Amino acid sequence: MSIDSAAAVRAGQPQSADRAGQPVDLEHVAHEIVAAMTRTPVGHSSPSVYETARLVALAPWLIHHADRVAWLLDGQHADGTWGGRDAYAFVPTLSATGALLTVLRGRRMAGEVDESRLTAAVRRGLDVLHDRLVALRPATLPDTPAVDLIVPALIEEINEQLRADGPAPSGPSVPAGRPPLPLPVGLSRDRLERIRDRLRSGQRVPDKVLHALEVGGRVARRAPGVVPVGPGCVGASPAATAAWLGVPGGGGQAEAALRFLVEESRRHGGPVPPAVPITVFERSWVLSALARARVRVSPPPSVLVELAGVLGPNGTATGPGLPADADTTAMTLYALGRFGQAADPSCLWPYDTGEHFCTWQGEDGASVTTNAHVLDALGLQLSKRADPDEPLAAVVRRLTDWLCGQQRPEGMWADRWHSSPYYATNCVVLALVAHGRGVPTATAVRRAARWVLSSQRADGSWGRWAGSVEETAYALQTLHAAGRFVPEAAPVRRRGHQWLSEMDGLDGAPPLWHDKDLYRPDVIVRAEVLATRRLAEPTGGATGRTLPAHGEPA
Repeated sequence: MSIDSAAAVRAGQPQSADRAGQPVDLEHVAHEIVAAMTRTPVGHSSPSVYETARLVALAPWLIHHADRVAWLLDGQHADGTWGGRDAYAFVPTLSATGALLTVLRGRRMAGEVDESRLTAAVRRGLDVLHDRLVALRPATLPDTPAVDLIVPALIEEINEQLRADGPAPSGPSVPAGRPPLPLPVGLSRDRLERIRDRLRSGQRVPDKVLHALEVGGRVARRAPGVVPVGPGCVGASPAATAAWLGVPGGGGQAEAALRFLVEESRRHGGPVPPAVPITVFERSWVLSALARARVRVSPPPSVLVELAGVLGPNGTATGPGLPADADTTAMTLYALGRFGQAADPSCLWPYDTGEHFCTWQGEDGASVTTNAHVLDALGLQLSKRADPDEPLAAVVRRLTDWLCGQQRPEGMWADRWHSSPYYATNCVVLALVAHGRGVPTATAVRRAARWVLSSQRADGSWGRWAGSVEETAYALQTLHAAGRFVPEAAPVRRRGHQWLSEMDGLDGAPPLWHDKDLYRPDVIVRAEVLATRRLAEPTGGATGRTLPAHGEPA
């Protein structure tokens, strides 16, 4: 969702002067970012192809149905896919193809949509899915939430539609009666069926599964083990909420769920984000970015009170219906600490595995950005204590060693919560520079900075697929934090800041963050760009202490 005020729109412009050449008051712009964040507490996020398509399939009765169908048709790429690049296109293409096939099969033409255009879009989607599924292996899929449940469920939906009676998306490349989509080799339906069995029996399903409740299919409808929470949502997801609701009516919780879906449909004019509300996530990340770059801003006291209030024995979750997690908990602690609010870090201990910190209980794998944020939170706590040898210091040293050990040979880090290595690398470098302890720290920071230097594009930007304002901001933050370890970085930074100064807000900025598909948390990205712009000022540039040559604490 866009930020409406003119000053807040300028918040996304990373130049030291506006496009008319007039200086911009960074503190004023930061105030507008915080004001926009406060005015819309559910959060600001780009729409999701996956989530929007699920509403098309699950809730054709919901307002703005025709707008959602049109948005999906307009969003199909020339190659027949939807969504991000490479393997990131697979889940949104499955979701959009299945949803539009449902519209076509049901003869629900959704307003003025041309049936021939709808048929062509479905045919092209099926073509590319058949081509790619043959060669797909689970290891090539991005590590996005519930992907092992979503892919089998969507393939099942499409195949049911292909077998159903009614009009088929036929044409020269798609004859009627075409074979069903195959389940990729190595991907099983076993976990999906276990989840459905729990729903049938009325048992609770794990909180992390609620975010993708739509995979339950018909048995998700009014499942007795599921209860809408907060503003009436299930798993902080429009798709999960629509799957639980099924159809309007029933009063009580059903009415709350309907209001939630109507409000989200109205908020974006049809398309919906992958997760909402994201109140704690957005506020913690925005305040942390601004404070770290020493942008002077005073959030309303109520915002800090609310952040402190969400911290329980296991910390906090990104949104209602989601499990508490160490990542959001750590960033909330860090944001509160930077704004002078005392908070007990013991809510992080349930996530300590003895080696690293898990994002949530039972996590498969590990997240380097979660552990970088935990290092930030605990390191900030430690910096305020008198005894440097207390047990917290040992945890900080252990996290430092673990993070350094996760560095890739080329010098970067990669992570499960963001598609770009520039985000993960920046998170780790900022944490190591500010709070890292031990000899490996300086070496890891230097290697990371040199990787960033070597990967700058010819135009001065950085990006995994193309130069983007978000990734360029992360790259520049990394180089500023690395400080004197890379004295050769000065001209590279100047070129990067010059490129950033020529960009107009977030126009064209790709969605890079992981949910069920890729999305962009707009206000967070604006805050990161503003923080980077602060570093270009003569009094900016300090994101933490400078590491001495041997890597020990200053």
